[in-house]
Amino acid sequence: MTPITLVRTPRKPIDAAEPEGRDGAAENADSPATTGERRQRAIRDSLLAEFPASARAELLAAALPVEFPAGGMLYRDADEPRCALVISGLVRAFLSAPDGRTVTIRYVRSSELIGIPIIVGGPIPASIQMVTNAELLVLNARTLRLLGRNDPAVGWLLAQELARRLTETYEAVADNAFGSLRERVARHLLDLAAMREDARLVADVTQQELAEAVGSTRPAVARVLGDLRQAGLIVTATRDIEVLDPEGLHAETRSRHLSPM
Repeated sequence: MTPITLVRTPRKPIDAAEPEGRDGAAENADSPATTGERRQRAIRDSLLAEFPASARAELLAAALPVEFPAGGMLYRDADEPRCALVISGLVRAFLSAPDGRTVTIRYVRSSELIGIPIIVGGPIPASIQMVTNAELLVLNARTLRLLGRNDPAVGWLLAQELARRLTETYEAVADNAFGSLRERVARHLLDLAAMREDARLVADVTQQELAEAVGSTRPAVARVLGDLRQAGLIVTATRDIEVLDPEGLHAETRSRHLSPM
């Protein structure tokens, strides 16, 4: 099993109670949320909030809060099953070709779970990587699997999550078939981007190659890249394109989710 490269946060009990609504008088909108506040918000807005209270408490008691750097890996091809709740940052699941090329099959943001199909169906030939620095709540795979088997409510919620992944696979097909040129370019840039040794996120692709990938012409793609550059999302060079704001670029894509991971 591939070891996780991570920075562990101090281990404190994770409150499994229903997170309370925000108190406007107590919370300054301009103040950054603490780690605990971000974690509770992500739990409140996630599938975990729908778990029976006892099941949620059992799962969170065994969970591990982890900070990953950009480029860090949670899961590699056919590792032991791992599942996590994204607290902050952008995470991707991707497939790898023998020649080293990769294709992203799903992007995951705060309050979303990644790895449920692995828990239910077992290891798959895909990987999970941080696109940006990220905070994750890594769930105990054995605990989640047992809850799914023994608690009908949890089992049904996991089935619903798998159904959403399937629906989003259909959306991914629609992205490729019906998305605007701007949406397709943004999507392909995120697909192709890889972390360099200097911590820059770079898509090693020319404008002509990108145009061929999205089924358009170089002049049309150049205009879209100019717009994205003006928006501060990318920097273009002769041979490659640097992604400055991966989350902002992700917001330009047609669908927030891609494929069943």
